[in-house]
Amino acid sequence: MPRSPSASLLLTRDRASLSQFARFCVVGTSGFVVSLVTFALLLERTGIDYRAADALAFLVAVANNFVWNRRWTFATARAGAVGQASRFLVVSVMATALSLAILTGLVAALHADAIAAQAAATIAVTPLSFMGNRRWAFAAGSRPRQRPHRKREPAGGD
Repeated sequence: MPRSPSASLLLTRDRASLSQFARFCVVGTSGFVVSLVTFALLLERTGIDYRAADALAFLVAVANNFVWNRRWTFATARAGAVGQASRFLVVSVMATALSLAILTGLVAALHADAIAAQAAATIAVTPLSFMGNRRWAFAAGSRPRQRPHRKREPAGGD
């Protein structure tokens, strides 16, 4: 039985979305590595407090992730980088806060292993972070599209 054009479009969209999500996960993994290396270097080379090192490492990883998501995952290297970066930072902070809440709940309430809980929290938040970035931070034009207003000519009139 041949596929309808709409079914083909849906399958193509789903494959494209899965591919985009996979790229998002690769970028996120690279951000984790960048964060960990930055954190370790700051602790070893500067001797700053681990909380300050964590905050700086987070910002470096966010910058890394923004660049790669903008260029590769969402391919939106158009004008508006400052707005996209601002929205990306908002999504990243919200995802981190939600991940911390899940981590805290798993460890404090359920007495889960902290490393397993961290992994579970990250996995739980990743699809939400992806959607926030896809639909808001890197959305086409990043603003609701407005249709141009056209005057309608009266039917049959001069």
